[in-house]
Amino acid sequence: MKLGLQLGYWAAQPPAGHADLVTAAEQAGFDSIFTAEAWGSDAYTPLAWYGSSTSRVRLGTSVLQLSARTPTACAMAALTLDHLSGGRHIVGLGVSGPQVVEGWYGQKFAKPLGRTREYIDIMRQVWAREAPVTSAGPHYPLPYNGDGASGLGKPLKPITHPLRSDIPIMLGAEGPKNVALAAEIADGWLPLFYTPRMADTYNAWLDEGFAKPGARRSREDFEIIATAQIVITDDRAATYAAIKPFLALYMGGMGSEDTNFHAEVYRRMGYSDVVDEVTRLFRSDRKEEAAQIIPDAVVEDSAIVGNLDYVREQIKVWESCGVTTMLVSPRTIEEIDQLAGLIS
Repeated sequence: MKLGLQLGYWAAQPPAGHADLVTAAEQAGFDSIFTAEAWGSDAYTPLAWYGSSTSRVRLGTSVLQLSARTPTACAMAALTLDHLSGGRHIVGLGVSGPQVVEGWYGQKFAKPLGRTREYIDIMRQVWAREAPVTSAGPHYPLPYNGDGASGLGKPLKPITHPLRSDIPIMLGAEGPKNVALAAEIADGWLPLFYTPRMADTYNAWLDEGFAKPGARRSREDFEIIATAQIVITDDRAATYAAIKPFLALYMGGMGSEDTNFHAEVYRRMGYSDVVDEVTRLFRSDRKEEAAQIIPDAVVEDSAIVGNLDYVREQIKVWESCGVTTMLVSPRTIEEIDQLAGLIS
């Protein structure tokens, strides 16, 4: 089992202390650090900033939103960071949801699986640098020849030769078809609300992708970098209470009332009634109540909260399910050292 440090995306203000956490994580033997984005801070700028003070850890995005960048722009950013870091970059991608894609980026959300497949194909063409980059579309035609085109578009190769011709790509996927797509065309999967209880289901989705003709990876060389809220404590009740508002936000407040991919994750876990009630309360501006009605079992499904011995045993459970890296968010250097000691 490996550990990754999830720095996430910024809230209303830039976070304090992240540089110290990055330094401590590398010193403690963490395998990677990751940054995220929503509709505020971007993922690449802090990843490059904090990554510049490291020499060993891999630098990942969990996740870049496809609609934030054209595939060639994303490939350019990735090859640049890969050079600057000496070949340590991991590209984590996700489609986000229609509220963000259409409301924030002004892009169409339709056909997310097809867009993802085409996007990744273009990125890999850029890095391979074997020929000028082209795409027949329909989502990202290169050269563009649609409405308003000048007709002067020219297929191009990147000026800069990539350090690596094949930078790892991992998908942030939640639904069965998207998880299968990750196994078929990507190098890894970045689940957000992973629960070992559903490992057999996840593995069936992954196996569908691995079985596709021309699948890029097999289970033996495929990474599962799962977000894991790990809190070492003797006070489970207080920790559960602190986690529930976060779950209420994702379960009841993300997306729209009838289109929330995070809520669907919990429905598949068997919590449809909880999701319905949390959504009703959250969208009635009763957010505290929405958090309070979440059962402890919902927290326990995707978080590890307890003393050192309990956490150590649960890490083994996640590893036995196929998770290769646990993506954690310790808040102090002491917590980083504690976690590192559990897997050493």
